[in-house]
Amino acid sequence: MTTLLVIAKEPRPGRVKTRLTPPFTPAQAAALAEAALADTLCAVAASPARRRVLVLDGAPGPWLPPGIDVVPQCAGDLDERLADAFAGCAGPALLIGMDTPQVTPELLTVDFGGCDAYVGPAEDGGFWALGMARPDPALLRGVPMSTPVTGAVQRARLLAAGLRVRDLPRLRDVDTAADASAVAALAPHGRFAARLAACTEVTGRRAGR
Repeated sequence: MTTLLVIAKEPRPGRVKTRLTPPFTPAQAAALAEAALADTLCAVAASPARRRVLVLDGAPGPWLPPGIDVVPQCAGDLDERLADAFAGCAGPALLIGMDTPQVTPELLTVDFGGCDAYVGPAEDGGFWALGMARPDPALLRGVPMSTPVTGAVQRARLLAAGLRVRDLPRLRDVDTAADASAVAALAPHGRFAARLAACTEVTGRRAGR
């Protein structure tokens, strides 16, 4: 059974989803981040796993469902924090972020039979998921993060290590307001879509004054 890891920030105004402001306020952006995280954790909770772990920068809140362990993120750049998350896993592990609330339990149910690693490419050039049958933190350290080639560099690093890599479906991260609308349309019944609709209504009323 696979360990499912979610790396995330506590959804506090001014600390998360800053590229959503404008059009949204920092409080609205944090509310959208909380909804995205809640949808993500709901999918994780419904997925088969040996262990479910939230690797968190901050403190847990009421959005945390039961059955998910919380461990703190280490200090350092994102590649170091991702590497450290995998370092705590003794067996197969799949790591995702909090930016794809459209994720489903089906997408998170991976089988390492016949492969050594999974990469879930993101539309912005990064990756939304990374899995390894035998986690090796060294395969993440030094990979440039938050660039248009992050996913390609990470995939090449895995292949160079002799790993057999499978690709997961390409997903869109929520970074901008346009991303938020597109992702909400893919999962119209989730918390994220409902929160986006509420925030958009408030923003529209404010603009119409």
